[in-house]
Amino acid sequence: MSYDVGDVVEMKKKHPCGGKEWDVLRVGADFRLRCKTCNHMIMIPRPKFEKGVKKIIQKSQQ
Repeated sequence: MSYDVGDVVEMKKKHPCGGKEWDVLRVGADFRLRCKTCNHMIMIPRPKFEKGVKKIIQKSQQ
């Protein structure tokens, strides 16, 4: 599956704030994500990201 900057994804596990939706801010060997609920930013490695994604909610308009 292909991911782009600007996509909104739903992860399998909830963030501690209760949100499951994330904005994709950076794509590469690592992914930078921002929680849609509390705006907390994280960076995770590609394999962990790809394993944790449940579905793409909104595809970017590129």
